[in-house]
Amino acid sequence: PGMTGQVKEDILSRIGELGVFVKNGEITFNPAMLRKDEFLANDTVFNYVDVNHNNQELQLGKNDLAFTYCQVPIIYELSNDIGITVTLENNDTQTFGGLSMDKATSSKLFMRTGEVNHIKVSLTKDICN
Repeated sequence: PGMTGQVKEDILSRIGELGVFVKNGEITFNPAMLRKDEFLANDTVFNYVDVNHNNQELQLGKNDLAFTYCQVPIIYELSNDIGITVTLENNDTQTFGGLSMDKATSSKLFMRTGEVNHIKVSLTKDICN
């Protein structure tokens, strides 16, 4: 025994490094510990398993960094602006001007409703080290 806890902690500390925080039921992104060199140097395809256990892929570009949170892909992109674009399963999008999502959208992730397809978080270079 004892291994599983360790794995979980590794993942949680990594999520902390990636700057995903939950405050009052809202997901906030604050990747201050990320280094610029963790972002992609080239375009690539990100493979993941969605909440319905289907294999999916997303095209990523240079200066992106992707990971999943509650089985939803989060894509950080270095940009001139800060903001969040949430793409839903029906291709509707919701945008947030800062780095926090509202409770309603956050709870869709926590509850793994499958409504959120992916989330793109635009960050300025000065946020990262």
